[in-house]
Amino acid sequence: MSQQQKALIVPNRDAGKFSFTTRDIPKPGSGEVLVRNIAIALNPVDAITPKNPDIIEQFFGGFPATGGYDGAGVIHEIGEGVSGWSVGDKILYQCAHGHDYFTFQEYTLTFATRVAKIPANVTFDQAATLPLALATAAIGMYEARSEPGAISGGAGYTAPWEEGGRGKYAGQPIIISGGASSVGQFAIQLAKLSGFDPIITTSSASNTEYCKAAGATHVINYKEMPPDQLPAEIRKVISEPFQFIVHASGDANSQKVYWDMLANGGTLVTTTNPSVGKRNDVADDGTGRRNVSIFASINEGPHVGFATRMYAALTGMLEHGELKPNNIELVSNGLAGVPDALERYFAQGVSGVKLVARLSETP
Repeated sequence: MSQQQKALIVPNRDAGKFSFTTRDIPKPGSGEVLVRNIAIALNPVDAITPKNPDIIEQFFGGFPATGGYDGAGVIHEIGEGVSGWSVGDKILYQCAHGHDYFTFQEYTLTFATRVAKIPANVTFDQAATLPLALATAAIGMYEARSEPGAISGGAGYTAPWEEGGRGKYAGQPIIISGGASSVGQFAIQLAKLSGFDPIITTSSASNTEYCKAAGATHVINYKEMPPDQLPAEIRKVISEPFQFIVHASGDANSQKVYWDMLANGGTLVTTTNPSVGKRNDVADDGTGRRNVSIFASINEGPHVGFATRMYAALTGMLEHGELKPNNIELVSNGLAGVPDALERYFAQGVSGVKLVARLSETP
């Protein structure tokens, strides 16, 4: 086998986008597996990262930098100390931070304790839609509350794969904004497994059925009204303030709309930087409300134990249809087509689908 692989990199601070190149194939260390990627998925953060060189310096280990968070493929090589996995196993995984661990390349290293077998009813393309978006929704909803001001936190609810978690919150209402987004789709499905009811989400009219299929009981077309009218529409379903709201998609300005709908002691989970309240802490307004901001890295920091338990349950949930992948749209030309496809996020040209590239289609 050639010791070189096709990959995407951000070559330097001034590049502003990914470039197609080759780089060395890494070797797995202790506890690691080397994955031959079959499909990778694209995320909005992948579009933003090349244009933020300071983030690359801080979190990616400098330049030239690889990228990509979502991968699905087969185990190609197994490192020392790994048990329970074999070469050829079909798996999905989320990247760790480090040039050999990101997914925009043919071969990626990852940790054997946080990969999940792909069941027969899920394709590689579908499997690639899960890792980052699922982790974002799950960590925000179920990870334990963090220390005040920490970079990432969770709402502290009990996850449906934990003892006593399935259906635990029956009859408790929840709002999930952006139900057709990747994070929104998984937040809806997780909320359903947890028993939340009603599950109210926002979406464009074209994605109403997509949201209902995920488990939403009420879908509100947010494009039909200005943001300040949204609360009145939601109160037609539930008039009382909400204890739990997940802001899965939307700009920072719309956070205030949902923040004002929280009950005293309620929690707003946000996927963007908080524009209301205090990051992962109780607000200073005397209401006890919290804004939980997510950093959904499962392979570093506080989320390792949580993610290991989630990945242990993931295959079964997929196999039984309790979790369903996103709808997909294939990117032309494999890795080579990714840089142009990422620009669609800036043009708001992605709705109700996850962009996925097949490595075999790379020129």
